[in-house]
Amino acid sequence: MKQDITMMSAIQLAQCIREQQITVVEVVTTFLEKIDRINPKINAFVTIMRDEALQQAHEADQAIANGQPLGVIHGVPVAIKDLTPVKDVRYTMGSKLFEHQIADRDAIVVERIRAAGGIIIGKTNTPEFGHKGTTDNLVFGASRNPWHLDRITGGSSGGSSAAVAAGLVPLAEGTDGGGSIRIPAALCGVFGYKPTYGKIPMDIFGPFSSQAPFLHYGPIARTVEDATLLYDIMAGPDTSDAFTTEPHQAVYPVLEQDISSLKVAYSKGFGFFNVTSEVQQACDQAAETFRTLGCQVDDITFAFEQPKENIEQVWFDLWCGLLASSFHDLPPEQMALLEPKVQEWIALGTEMSATEYLKAYNDRDQTFNALKKVLDEYDVIITPTTAMTAFPIAIWGPEEINGEAINPMHGWFLTYLLNLTGHPAASLPVGFDQEGLPIGLQIIGNRLDDATVLQASRAFERVANWYTSYEKIQL
Repeated sequence: MKQDITMMSAIQLAQCIREQQITVVEVVTTFLEKIDRINPKINAFVTIMRDEALQQAHEADQAIANGQPLGVIHGVPVAIKDLTPVKDVRYTMGSKLFEHQIADRDAIVVERIRAAGGIIIGKTNTPEFGHKGTTDNLVFGASRNPWHLDRITGGSSGGSSAAVAAGLVPLAEGTDGGGSIRIPAALCGVFGYKPTYGKIPMDIFGPFSSQAPFLHYGPIARTVEDATLLYDIMAGPDTSDAFTTEPHQAVYPVLEQDISSLKVAYSKGFGFFNVTSEVQQACDQAAETFRTLGCQVDDITFAFEQPKENIEQVWFDLWCGLLASSFHDLPPEQMALLEPKVQEWIALGTEMSATEYLKAYNDRDQTFNALKKVLDEYDVIITPTTAMTAFPIAIWGPEEINGEAINPMHGWFLTYLLNLTGHPAASLPVGFDQEGLPIGLQIIGNRLDDATVLQASRAFERVANWYTSYEKIQL
């Protein structure tokens, strides 16, 4: 084929495979060659499953030759974040503590991706235990943004987002505990989706199990269609997760629904986030785009019962408690293997009383109520995903925006509120700053109304046509 298959959408690629315009072995070989060429520059993949992927590809071609039923992504390469187990493959979680661990099973989402015909091609980089909004760790180092190699990818699904943006894979799985899908999607200029809490089963044990009140799986792709298809594949209840919701109704068949009747609430920062002028301008223009699509778009003000600092503390306390519950009793020599910031969080969580942890757990309701009040009147809320574009890898985090001091750890992303509440939220590309770095818009919907968020995202994508932007990436 003359077309560069690595920049095809997953849906296009699956169609070419079904029509036997190209073999799965040719597809996988082409992607592996591109990974070999590009990955040393961006460090998106930390484990490349070369032999396994080629074996899967041969089996996929044989299935076509035998006339067997094919899954919807038959033969399409998929990346899995290194917080998610893939059987018989290294599973580090970005931690020296688990540097040599081999997973003994597939996560349910991996099983479902395989059942749909996906070819697992490798594992992608993550910060240790996914604890922050940048992607680097002591095992593999930092991932680099394909748009600007000295800038962060965002995190914690930074490896997955960078791989998708650079065309190393058309589909990737991510996890989201505070924005970990949406932050890197925004900074790498791709589409990322955190579904309603419970729509995709979390069957991982330890700190990332379904018992954690704010963790989600989700898809990352260059198109809304691809991400929606992967979401449909991963979603649905399972007996291993007590918190999964009712049987899943596929969104992909209704993705193209007209959105002109939607009421859209536009918040420029939830009332307490300061954002850069370039991010603000891009999101203002995105709001105008929704108006041109026929939507009613109103600027709104949130009425939170607590100040921003208290809401941040609730999320932070839950994270510290989560890490402490799994790692507080590590022997000193093992604790020393963890990053200093993770050790600090474990210590804070260990010092927290059960009453303090339960208070943080229950205080999520105040954030939930503020969103519910808006979503009782509107179909979706739109906000910036991050307050700024990708900053240099060399710094821990920004200390100010527009002259206002912020917490460098989490004062620059507007995502963690939706982990406290469980609402579905997407990040989609809406433009670039003067340095050519991507800007993301967050779309939030009512709990269990994932379809509307994805339909709104798809309608915006049709007119924005961001897919043509990827040709600007030169690696």
